[in-house]
Amino acid sequence: MAAPTPVAADSHHGLPVHEVVLIMQTDVHRGLSDAVAQDRLNRFGPNALPSSQGAGLLIRILRQFHHPLIYVLLAAGAVTAALSEYIDSAVIFGVVIVNAVVGFIQESRAQAALASLQAMVHTEAKVVRDGQERTVASDQLVPGDLVLIEAGDKVPADLRLLRTTELQVDESALTGESLPVAKDVAALPAATPVADRRNMAYSGTLVTGGAGAGVVVATGSETEIGEIHRLVGAAEVLETPLTAKLAWFSKVLTVGILALAAATFALGLLRRQDAVETFTAAIALAVGAIPEGLPAAVTITLAIGVGRMAKRRAVIRRLPAVETLGSTTVICSDKTGTLTENEMTVREIWTADGSVTVTGAGYAPEGELLRADGQPVAIEGDAALGWSLRVGAACNDAALGFDGERWHITGDPTEAAMLVVAAKAGLPADRIAGELPRVEAIPFTSERQYMATLNEYGREHVVLVKGAVERLLDMCATVMAADGSARPIDRSTVLGAADRLAAEGLRVLACGVCTSVDPERFGDDQLTGSVTLTGLQAMLDPPREAAERAVAACHSAGIAVKMITGDHAGTASAVAESVGLLTRAEAGRRAVLTGAEVAALPADELPGAVERASVFARVSPEQKLRLVDALQDTGNVVAMTGDGVNDAPALRQADIGVAMGRSGTEVAKEAADMVLTDDDFATIEAAVEEGRGVYDNLTKFITWTLPTNIGEGLVILVGIALGAVLPILPTQILWINMTTAVALGLMLAFEPKEAGIMTRPPRDPAEPLLTRRLVVRILLVSALLVAGCWWLFEWELDRGATLPEARTAALNLFVVVEAFYLFSCRSLTHSAWRIGLFTNRWLIVGVAVQALAQLAITYLPAMNAVFETAPLDVDTWLRIFGVALLSSVVVAAAKGLRTRT
Repeated sequence: MAAPTPVAADSHHGLPVHEVVLIMQTDVHRGLSDAVAQDRLNRFGPNALPSSQGAGLLIRILRQFHHPLIYVLLAAGAVTAALSEYIDSAVIFGVVIVNAVVGFIQESRAQAALASLQAMVHTEAKVVRDGQERTVASDQLVPGDLVLIEAGDKVPADLRLLRTTELQVDESALTGESLPVAKDVAALPAATPVADRRNMAYSGTLVTGGAGAGVVVATGSETEIGEIHRLVGAAEVLETPLTAKLAWFSKVLTVGILALAAATFALGLLRRQDAVETFTAAIALAVGAIPEGLPAAVTITLAIGVGRMAKRRAVIRRLPAVETLGSTTVICSDKTGTLTENEMTVREIWTADGSVTVTGAGYAPEGELLRADGQPVAIEGDAALGWSLRVGAACNDAALGFDGERWHITGDPTEAAMLVVAAKAGLPADRIAGELPRVEAIPFTSERQYMATLNEYGREHVVLVKGAVERLLDMCATVMAADGSARPIDRSTVLGAADRLAAEGLRVLACGVCTSVDPERFGDDQLTGSVTLTGLQAMLDPPREAAERAVAACHSAGIAVKMITGDHAGTASAVAESVGLLTRAEAGRRAVLTGAEVAALPADELPGAVERASVFARVSPEQKLRLVDALQDTGNVVAMTGDGVNDAPALRQADIGVAMGRSGTEVAKEAADMVLTDDDFATIEAAVEEGRGVYDNLTKFITWTLPTNIGEGLVILVGIALGAVLPILPTQILWINMTTAVALGLMLAFEPKEAGIMTRPPRDPAEPLLTRRLVVRILLVSALLVAGCWWLFEWELDRGATLPEARTAALNLFVVVEAFYLFSCRSLTHSAWRIGLFTNRWLIVGVAVQALAQLAITYLPAMNAVFETAPLDVDTWLRIFGVALLSSVVVAAAKGLRTRT
């Protein structure tokens, strides 16, 4: 048998069954022969996604050193080693190695997304070959294979369905559709989107009911999942706002440091100073000006943020994602399972004598049935309500279970919702099964639009029917009253009630009962005109309780929230209204766009349309990616949530991808930067708050550490310019940088979030890491350090102090001024007194540790010998603290002045 004739991968749904069979060169009864299957396996390859070829181990390791500041540190370490300054060299290389190890681990963990996609399609399949049914590994399937599927199976390849029997497939992981899709074999228009191709079954989806057979039309990378695999691989892993700004900052700082070091060396040569000493001083300037503690501070601050987020049920997979959340300007949220519970719930039951509302959400049978006045309903006094509940629970193929932690279902979510509401009313499934044992059933089909069961009822039989409202109205002549009597049905009243419920975004099913039944004649014909309508059950996937508050909090923080879902526009709009994303008036305008409308938009109009819209319905994976791109093109920092395979490319492309921990596929989790363990949108809002706090603390650290680095460099530059003895030695500079970064600077990582952090707008993505106000403050403190250091150094020499004593005084001046300035940096806008002195106790601990370290380097003989220091008297300490206090007063005055202006 020849190989199948090539056709477009997405065109099989538009062809009748017999044409597909001819194209695929197969047999609808016997399938392929083993010989033909082997030949096609050789031609087309295994039904598996291609392995990703990442960079080799050596390249990935070397990539960790590709950073401007790292280049300078490596050069400085090499030069200091060549000059026999082994302690300095060891410290420098140690910082570089730690930073590289952290980066390598992060990158390694981020490579698992494509591997998870490959694992997802690895399963077994039932095929017919040579007329015999057999089981083969899914990677052995080939185009043209005849595959059999039934409830519980994972679809092993893309199939064009040949025959179906009540077949339903859960495609939520692929399309975002919240309910299982009923399948048939009829040909469809060629333009039908993936989510509406009811004659196709796609690789990786799950069969929830019925059975069917289909011919394989695509395997491996040619499947819909294969296309998503390609999109995930092609999606650019973007820099986070933090890493982008740190990269720019590092480049500018590197250029500045090198220029300053070169100027220092040139100036020394012009003054005819010793070339080696001048070069050593230039190296000391470079090492002093580089904030060696910055990589460690960034990592530790982000790690602390990770711990805080974990306590709020958000697990971070990539450290920079902590800060990215704080920069977010737009959150693109999936609907099902994120803004909603992903658990269908009956919200209202309508009967001819009134409506009943149902409390509680999800599959836990906890809640009440309430009348309009808020009073509980007794089903014993309302026959229509009682029979509506019994019909929903007995004419039902779903099952409800409890695993010790959570309630879960087997079968159709709509039927499960009917089981749950019956249990809330005191009619659990086991009681229903005892009261109404099933004898026979007419299954639901898309053509029939109802399901019916024949049940024993005492010594008699009764038929229970549920289905589409219009279909049951055709079968009903009467409607049941609360007292159990039947009266003529008013069709317009029932349709009016159904339309009202549907307009609220609810899915409506009608329930009916037929008591005058001959069990020997049970069938479709017997039911027409003999059914009594008992009522309507209206249900939806309810919004999460905290979703509306979380959306409002995001809006108050200046963060736009947009829903992107594969579900229908009506359902999406109803959920959006309930959580505050839309008003009813907006739902009718361009605030809601479908995937077809997005596809029709010209490229130049897309960004504006995406900015205006709040809801995107029936979108494909490619369109999700396009929407994220459009938002990023307009300068937004985009967080994207999702749980399905179809979400993986957009999760990878977004500035931060957020996957669902409970309902999410492994593919989505691996592609994401953050995983929500409770699948709750409110957790994203909490994570944004933590992210803003992390960014604040990083900015505070940089604002605190740079004056020291700049001041040290300028002190050396001034010394060379004046031809004077240096006030601080290179080893002393390294002592200051490393000890203060750990004992003082890192304590800012524990700084609590400032009040009002979620009422201010998001940072402008174009705003630099350090604003003009902070740059002015940094330069002010640097100038104070340089002036104070030289004044104290010369003062000590003038009064007769030795050179080691004068240098020790200058060293301690730097540290004490840094400690005083640390309290000012706890808030970049408010005074230290306003935020409370003891709200960060770690800072007090750090100051105490640094004080002990300074006493050790000042008074211990061993430390004196290594660092060329000497003990100081009380008068010198008073001068040190005097300069520090004066510096603090000047900084506080400048901060207050700029805050008022």
